[in-house]
Amino acid sequence: MKVVNKNTPFVLLILIAVTSCDRLFITPDPASSNQANFDLLWNTVDEKYSFFTYKNVDWNAARVTYRPQAEKAKNDKELFQVMATMLNELKDGHVNLASNFDVSRNWSWYQDYPANFNWDIIDRNYLGKDSQLAGPFVTDTLRKVGYMYYGSFQSPIESKKIDLLFKKLNSLPLKGLIIDIRNNGGGALVYADEFIQHLLKQNTLIGYTRYKSGPEHDAFTNYIKNELDPKGVTYTGRKIVLLTNRQVYSAANYFASALSQLVDVTIIGDQTGGGGGAPISAELQAGWRVRFSATQMFNADYQHLEAGVKPDIKVDILKSDEAIGKDTILEEAIKFLNK
Repeated sequence: MKVVNKNTPFVLLILIAVTSCDRLFITPDPASSNQANFDLLWNTVDEKYSFFTYKNVDWNAARVTYRPQAEKAKNDKELFQVMATMLNELKDGHVNLASNFDVSRNWSWYQDYPANFNWDIIDRNYLGKDSQLAGPFVTDTLRKVGYMYYGSFQSPIESKKIDLLFKKLNSLPLKGLIIDIRNNGGGALVYADEFIQHLLKQNTLIGYTRYKSGPEHDAFTNYIKNELDPKGVTYTGRKIVLLTNRQVYSAANYFASALSQLVDVTIIGDQTGGGGGAPISAELQAGWRVRFSATQMFNADYQHLEAGVKPDIKVDILKSDEAIGKDTILEEAIKFLNK
């Protein structure tokens, strides 16, 4: 049996474990196979997950609790359920276990809170027939205020299209701009950066990132600055309001954090759902994949982004408003900018 040095690269470690176990368990004993898959999952997350200390998670205790259950699992579905339940101890929306029959998920970061968003109301009662669709953006003018909705940072931002949008917005006599990212579950940070750059007036420190530098739970690199410069056609109008709810997550949470640090931006709505660590994934023996947070992101004041970004003005959608087709949060933003 091969002895693996603790400094062995992560990918190589997985390959060695998979190769060795393939040879060892040609006719596997179910309990032993369960142990091998469980141990590979536990060890991989133990060495690479980034929020054990921040969340005060006792990962060793989780192993003691769930390993015996994994050994007793009678089939793949039972084993999957044990491992998924253990991963839920991390309380992290970036953590998934994916098999060919299910994907585990922890959605408590938004399901335990009010939705505070109803696209049908916006589409039917606020946007006119001449609203503009430009790539991922839906834009319109609402009572002397510009409105932009961006529903996913998985949708690419084309520089030419966003330049044209801001040229148009800059030419209008608007009281301000509403950027609505409610229900934006994230995507690519590069698209978030692209959007941020069109809202900057000067070089701006957005925040910091730390990467895992070793298997110990507190082994991280130094803080690495994230600074951005204005790009292309930038917004030159008056104040900006950012609308958020609990389903703003990951790259969208990062976007909200960046804008919260700009003096001319006010956040209205609910706290974002969080997600302050970029995820990575690894393959287990069973062919399943585990995905989890492997970095730590901070704002310019070294505050973690994992728990979300609080609004400047907390507003929930009232059921009485929703019943008559009004968006309480959007109404508050329009009123705020028209003061």
